[in-house]
Amino acid sequence: GLAGLVGSGRSEIARAIFGADPKTAGTIKIHGKPVKIRTPKDAKKHGLGFVMEDRKVSGLLIEQPIADNITITDLARYATLGLLHRKKEYASVNDYKAQLSIKTEDITNPVNSLSGGNQQKVSIAKWLHALPDVLILDEPTRGVDVGAKSEIYGLIEMIRAQGKAILLISSEFAEILSLSDRVMVVKRGQIAGEYTREQIFKDSSILDAL
Repeated sequence: GLAGLVGSGRSEIARAIFGADPKTAGTIKIHGKPVKIRTPKDAKKHGLGFVMEDRKVSGLLIEQPIADNITITDLARYATLGLLHRKKEYASVNDYKAQLSIKTEDITNPVNSLSGGNQQKVSIAKWLHALPDVLILDEPTRGVDVGAKSEIYGLIEMIRAQGKAILLISSEFAEILSLSDRVMVVKRGQIAGEYTREQIFKDSSILDAL
């Protein structure tokens, strides 16, 4: 988990890791091995996915169909000699719809026909479709109701149970603490501290430093 106040640099760190913004320093390691990530395409190649903070601006094509938004991360999976097999694509999308409980009557409906919580599920499904090893979640429950928030927490636990790594960014420290095994505190673009969940529970003075 990356904890910190809004403007502390949490999202900037995530964007640099994903290649969405240029890095000025640092090394990225995946499975213990250094990797070069200069663009989001490089990040995807190395098994990273990124559910961005602002789903309506940078996360989703909200006027486009739900199905197209989910499969955009690997459309080639459904193509043969340049021809797109919609039946195969829609079968896959319906699997994600069921798995993530996306509430819609038709996966060809535009994303903006959905509630905020279901839009966020589409944003998560989009990157699960890319089969990442590491999933960055930036404010995954912002702007959703209590019911959707609980469902997204369940999705995060499901993803973790599949053996994937998650980098969770949230302004809600309770959310970070309940979902993260390790917590890094960001202040002014720097890592100000790194703690295990157990350390934080045992030493209440850590909370004062946050």
